[in-house]
Amino acid sequence: MGLDRVIRFPNSQPPKWDAVCKQLARVGETGQLRMIDGLPAFPDEIPAEDWKELRVGTQAGMVTIRRTPPNALTCIIWGNADQSLNLAWAKIIWACAGAGGGVIESPAGSISADQFAQSEGLSPT
Repeated sequence: MGLDRVIRFPNSQPPKWDAVCKQLARVGETGQLRMIDGLPAFPDEIPAEDWKELRVGTQAGMVTIRRTPPNALTCIIWGNADQSLNLAWAKIIWACAGAGGGVIESPAGSISADQFAQSEGLSPT
């Protein structure tokens, strides 16, 4: 069983992968693509704009990003993830939201990328 978090983009499409990567760098994460739509990917490969699922390798483990209609991304990790993978997951959630002006659905309700960063102890540079 996995844990997931949805990021909605009410005014636009989800951001492109390169924009997410730029945001990840701001929080010290180097997400590298491992798979695009179920196929192996080169770490520096740029997915086509119509990708459906990305598997992102982080320093702590794998995070899945799925495109979900309408105009949303869902970030997923395994339910037994350790603290370091949970932190990487939070960084990817924040990067996706920050790159595209998304709103993150949290257990407490919808929050902005800045509010999420503060709640997770992230300090973007």
